[in-house]
Amino acid sequence: MKAIVVTNENAGLSGMKLVELPEPSAAINDVIVQVYSASITGDELSWPSTWTDRKGADRTPSIPGHELAGVVTALGYGTTGLSVGQRVFGLQDWYRNGSLAEYVAIEARNLAPLPDDIDFNDGNVLVMPGLTAWQALFDHGQLQAGQRVLIHGAAGIVGSMAVQFAREAGAYVIGTGRAAHRDAALEFGVNEFIDLDGNELENIDKVDLVFDVLGGDVAKRSLGVIRKGGRFVSITGWNEEQADGVQNIDFVVEADRSQLTEIAKRFREGRLKTNSGSIVTLDNAIAAYNSSDRPKGKTIVRVGA
Repeated sequence: MKAIVVTNENAGLSGMKLVELPEPSAAINDVIVQVYSASITGDELSWPSTWTDRKGADRTPSIPGHELAGVVTALGYGTTGLSVGQRVFGLQDWYRNGSLAEYVAIEARNLAPLPDDIDFNDGNVLVMPGLTAWQALFDHGQLQAGQRVLIHGAAGIVGSMAVQFAREAGAYVIGTGRAAHRDAALEFGVNEFIDLDGNELENIDKVDLVFDVLGGDVAKRSLGVIRKGGRFVSITGWNEEQADGVQNIDFVVEADRSQLTEIAKRFREGRLKTNSGSIVTLDNAIAAYNSSDRPKGKTIVRVGA
């Protein structure tokens, strides 16, 4: 099978290669999925799990990519809940070979059935942004109707999902970004937009929850606008700044079949829009990684037919 591998952390992008590899085999509780659609996550080559296993040992050459949509072609011993020929989508474990390949071995529990009326590309793009936004707001942020939430990067891949979930949950949503992102953020549904290049952030009324996807100075500035008893939830790393009475949470997204099913349902019903970008093939995906242009929307890698 064709696959993209990374070979040397020090080589960075120049160490990526398109190669021929044997198709993977299914371990206990695994399935084999023929990948039809995968995605590029721009900072994946900076993640330790791309290069080492859970014990810190080198695991290269490894296959990047974690979001996928495709069709089950084989079942491992003891696998239940899925069947051969079934359309699926889901999130690969961080420490296993990923989805930038024609076939992937993945635990069945990391996948959900993909309805027939959802395109593989759409299903793939729902996975990591949808799960990340859902878990940030509801699992970690405990967002409730009537609360005020501040979502950074509201026009971005993850932020735009969070805006839509929060609005539907009955929250008042304040989105942030650069001035050029205002119209897009409003289209995704923010009640109010804050230009991060100005001083507007510090002047807003207190919020119950901040969801941060940017980190750095923005994260530090955000703590002052959270009411006592509120929460700061981030995917960018631990916020070293602290605020009295504010719970500081950093998390890594996890696969969740029930959440994927709910996200797909909302998309099918027209209650959720994806933030998709360009579509490339597996043969030219390395060039997409190497692009100096900041992508608008999630870059999709079309693998299968």
